[in-house]
Amino acid sequence: MSSRPFAAVLAANTISTAGSSLTLIGVPWFVLQTTGSAGRAGVVAFCATLPVIVAALVAGPVIDRVGRRRVSAASDAVCALAVGAIPLLHYADLLEFWMLCALMAVSGLVHTPGLTARHVLLPDLAAHAGTTVARAASLYDAVFRGARMIGAAAAGVLIAVVGAEAALLVDAASFAVSALLVAVFLRGIPAAEPQPRPEKISFARYRAELAEGWAFLSRTRLLLGVTVMVMTTNGLDQGWSAVLLPVHGRDALGGATAVGLLVALFGGFALLGALLYGAWGERFPRRAVFAAAFLLCGAPRYAVAALTDTTLPLAVTMALSGLGAGMLNPILTTVVYEKVPDALRSRVAGVSTAGCELTMPLGGLAAGLLVDGFGTVRALLVFGGIYLLATLSPLVFPSWRSMEREPVSRTEPAPPGSAPAARSPRPTRS
Repeated sequence: MSSRPFAAVLAANTISTAGSSLTLIGVPWFVLQTTGSAGRAGVVAFCATLPVIVAALVAGPVIDRVGRRRVSAASDAVCALAVGAIPLLHYADLLEFWMLCALMAVSGLVHTPGLTARHVLLPDLAAHAGTTVARAASLYDAVFRGARMIGAAAAGVLIAVVGAEAALLVDAASFAVSALLVAVFLRGIPAAEPQPRPEKISFARYRAELAEGWAFLSRTRLLLGVTVMVMTTNGLDQGWSAVLLPVHGRDALGGATAVGLLVALFGGFALLGALLYGAWGERFPRRAVFAAAFLLCGAPRYAVAALTDTTLPLAVTMALSGLGAGMLNPILTTVVYEKVPDALRSRVAGVSTAGCELTMPLGGLAAGLLVDGFGTVRALLVFGGIYLLATLSPLVFPSWRSMEREPVSRTEPAPPGSAPAARSPRPTRS
């Protein structure tokens, strides 16, 4: 056993996630600076996230055949080129708005398969490192949250000092480093290489594999409920991060530095929440912790942003929201690995990930249109109200009680050509 492959994946995620935080803040700020339009920021967010749904559907069967190491490395390499091209074209005075939308669409299309390829390796890497999936998932999410914190803080400073273009160049470099780490340190890990399949590749077989994933998801009410809930909140979170928070930061909080610090504060406390759940969370009922954490991380930040134009109240709210958000993914990851048989993980992952990300393109677009049409305060209140209703579902629907049940049997036969691994639904993209 060796922890080096797991450590390499954590390092790659740290670097690429920190860089992605630069884009998360840098691209909306770049659009607001160059066009002054919240609506156009929403259009860019739409273009960046619409391909994510297609990529999520395609990812499951393709990742197993091509190999998780190759998919992850290639994904980061293409993202480096797409993101790096934005500031380079701008410096050359060649960047048109449609080019920005197209480059963000390319980045969105290839980024999700890379994330999925690394995430589906988690059970194998945990076993290779001699630890449990629950602890590995908590550490994995803690690293993600910590990287978001560092990247967001750096983004605010970089944008304020040298401009959004430089932040995007740093993000491109981070993708390149992540690709190199995965390509080198996951070599020789059997689960990271192409999985042999007895059947030929065909559209019919691919469609059958997706159908198997959808059939399992649709008859497992808890997983279906999780997917619908996270689908709703991911769309709202996309509107928050791509439009509402940047516009509120520009108009009321003093600029990109304040936005970066708020996102960093959220990420720092999310890191703390993930670590706390990894250490003590398994002692408490999952459903109660999950419901309380989601209520804390969702609607309050929208309401506080709508009702105040100063940084301190929103900073306190973002810290508390981050604490709740950090507990969500470790719970969901553990539940999904318990409920989904090993042989169906990739197929269920493709369908559930596509479902969870279905509303993200509409979230950013709707936020931009609402801000332009009705103002930032009304847009924040509408998004916050919908978020509150969505996060009440674990307390209302009986299917969520099965979060507390014992793991299902892992002895059922595997369908032909199956392979392990999957990505769980992932909430709170704020």
